Amino acid sequence: MAKSKSKAAAAALEMLQEDHDKVKKSFKQFEKLDREDAATAEELVRTVCEELKIHTTLEEEIFYPAVRDAIEDEDIMNEAQVEHDTAKILIEQLESMGADDPNFHATFTVLSEYVKHHIEEEEDEMFPQAKKTDLDFEELAERMRSRKQELMGELEQEEED
Repeated sequence: MAKSKSKAAAAALEMLQEDHDKVKKSFKQFEKLDREDAATAEELVRTVCEELKIHTTLEEEIFYPAVRDAIEDEDIMNEAQVEHDTAKILIEQLESMGADDPNFHATFTVLSEYVKHHIEEEEDEMFPQAKKTDLDFEELAERMRSRKQELMGELEQEEED
């Protein structure tokens, strides 16, 4: 039974970790960009911001409430929410500026540092605690997959409008 539970946990947590890995890769790409290539920088930042908004929505609507109820660590859950709130502020700022803004690169760099710190805490502290619980990870993974498709559809619709 422990093996099937850990496989189920892996499915839900793997989904979140795939998002983490993807965004960390994008942060590295940004660091290597030529600052004169404004169009590429803006496109990469826009893509990362969209991905982060979807990811944080999944965590806040589905994953965090389940984990908060299952683990005995209010501090890590509260800290994660504050980190999300701060990231949202930075994303909002980035969405209202272009690569020609003198603070564009600095704002994205700060977002990158915040998100990398947040990912580290989730993967090193929150996820291991969650794995030790009786959470239904298969159900969580299914709900997150379904909601992610919905959010991506909404995003595509916004882009078409």
